[in-house]
Amino acid sequence: MLMVSSRQTALAGADFDTWLNTLQINWPIQQIDIVRMAYALSGKPDLAVADLLAADLGMDYEVIAAALLHESIVTEQTNLNMVEEKFGSSIACLVRGINKLDTIGELHQSSQHAGNQLESLRKMLLAMAQDVRVVFIKLAMHLHNLRNIDNSSKEWRSRLARETLDIFTPLANRLGIGRIKWEMEDLALRCLDANVYRQIATALDERRADRERYISRVMKELRDYLHQAGICAEVSGRAKHIYSIWRKMQKKNLFFEQIFDVRAVRVMVDTVNDCYAALGVVHANWNHIHQEFDDYIVHPKLNGYQSLHTAVVGPEGRALEVQIRTYKMHQNAELGIAAHWRYKEGVENTSSNKAEQQIAWLRQILEYRDEITDDSDLLERFKTEAFQDRVYAITPKGAIVELSQGATPLDFAYHIHTEIGHRCRGAKVNGRIVPLNHEIKNGEQVEVLVAKNCVPSRDWLSPHLGYIRTNRARSKIRQWFSQQGHDKSISIGRIALDRELQRLSIRNFKLEKAATLLGFTNSEDLHAAIGHGALSTTQVIARIQELLPSPPAPVESSTISRKFRYTELPGRDDVRIRGVGHLLTQMAHCCQPAPFELIAGYITQGRGVTIHRQDCTNFLGLASQHHERVIEVGWGETPATYPVDIIVIAYDRSGLLRDITSILANDQVNVMGTNTLTDEESSIAQMKLTVEITDVIQLSQILEKISQLPNIVTAHRKV
Repeated sequence: MLMVSSRQTALAGADFDTWLNTLQINWPIQQIDIVRMAYALSGKPDLAVADLLAADLGMDYEVIAAALLHESIVTEQTNLNMVEEKFGSSIACLVRGINKLDTIGELHQSSQHAGNQLESLRKMLLAMAQDVRVVFIKLAMHLHNLRNIDNSSKEWRSRLARETLDIFTPLANRLGIGRIKWEMEDLALRCLDANVYRQIATALDERRADRERYISRVMKELRDYLHQAGICAEVSGRAKHIYSIWRKMQKKNLFFEQIFDVRAVRVMVDTVNDCYAALGVVHANWNHIHQEFDDYIVHPKLNGYQSLHTAVVGPEGRALEVQIRTYKMHQNAELGIAAHWRYKEGVENTSSNKAEQQIAWLRQILEYRDEITDDSDLLERFKTEAFQDRVYAITPKGAIVELSQGATPLDFAYHIHTEIGHRCRGAKVNGRIVPLNHEIKNGEQVEVLVAKNCVPSRDWLSPHLGYIRTNRARSKIRQWFSQQGHDKSISIGRIALDRELQRLSIRNFKLEKAATLLGFTNSEDLHAAIGHGALSTTQVIARIQELLPSPPAPVESSTISRKFRYTELPGRDDVRIRGVGHLLTQMAHCCQPAPFELIAGYITQGRGVTIHRQDCTNFLGLASQHHERVIEVGWGETPATYPVDIIVIAYDRSGLLRDITSILANDQVNVMGTNTLTDEESSIAQMKLTVEITDVIQLSQILEKISQLPNIVTAHRKV
């Protein structure tokens, strides 16, 4: 029967120095002072949890300090800002992580948490922890609560016990921390079914003297057999835990008297070869019970557990279980991941020492190949976020939804139900309205706002707007558009492309050639593909430089009859001029050409060549009057950034300009100037922003993002 350990009893009411003297640790004085300060700041709390972490799990000083400080946060004796100021960001992050995990108990109360939902809840706990040491702290706190549950209400005992078996013992098992798992299971069973617990405990006690006598005989005989075989081994009796006996009785429908492995011994040796040699000795001296052998060395359990298990007919014809393992396997079985936390001074790195294959869904993050002697390196590995490729959100009813990292409320909506996604028009996260491209964080509660007659928006498919991140949502949206009528898709696609070209002030666009180069028979098929979502206007814009026709040959004057060639001007690799000599160039302010648009040069008096867009009104007027000054120019291969004027029309509101400049800053677009004019009667604001862009693709993206802001009427390039 597992009760509060004698060590815990002896430490009850002990002060810090008394407790410290009982620990076998080699912390530097600075680290001890940090733990002492945490103890004092927390009002000299019970040291039971700290002792579990330090003495049983061998955790470092940061973990102990965080566990002590947690109580002071809960009782509002201090706050996280003060903790970070006094103890540093690492300890503050641990305390913050413990606070996050306090919500797990609340979520567990939902009736929906069964089966896969329980598994998701365990995964979410690890994902929210970010630093796996937080899980150790939570396990120690939970075990402490179980040890001191006797004076609590029956309802609270039942709740804590169920939470233990649903959440914490599976986690302890998968992390390989058998020492905590076994005790929590026994204490939980005592809370849930005291009669069963008492019956098994009584049965064990009634036969304790006989069992101990028998085990002593077995241990002596086995030591002699191993010694004769030249195997150096440690043989000990193994306690059988009440919960595991109860589970076996339930699973195999057996009575207590039929449980043969109540009598068990453990053999610990130095090497794996010794394990199999010892197994041979056991089977050579006692008859093996068929179908009762498991080789967990060759085939470890999911939590990394390794050992040989066999059952034999021992002395006096009694069934007996024998476990055989190395000392290292035993340490891993007792402490799991925590065993690797301890700094192993003087142990060399060896490539042959492969990591145990612990649970697949956690070992992907924590797995390492070589034994690590550098504690700081191991710390960084363990601090890696668990499930960094997954995020766990909560529905308003408390169900947990598992999504890809970076998922948005729109992804969440389509995960719940396709129709919910189609009709989505907004979202709340933790009760606050957020944009649909909000990135969901672990543990956030997401509520989808729907409208009855709404349909998907084509903007949702624009990658640079970030509305969706999952393939499921993307395919559902594209499927919806593909199911719409062909004629309607053509109309929708034509409107979308025309709007994009107009917004970018792109004229003389050869649509048929665009369709051919993009693999379509005609422009209607191109429009239909855009209309049902198979192709985005952004993808079309990205091909503009290939779709533009060759620039017309310049009009040659009779006074200018020379052979032309392209010459790249020194100091400018963005524009090439067809001609000879070194000419001064400048970009026209009237049209501000962007890379890969059709451009032409106009020779001005005293100012060299001015570069215009070919459809620029000013250029066309000048060319009609002085065609002899027109010169052919083209873009070089490494364009720089170019200034472009964009116009934004919006209903004025607080923070409008800030939101626009934030978009530009996030896309690393330099703003050269702004000018805002607001009509007080209509509250309509007109903004002119001069920005530096690299090409029309980038221009398209920032205009699209600005258009999505609240109160924006239109955003387009200045004609």
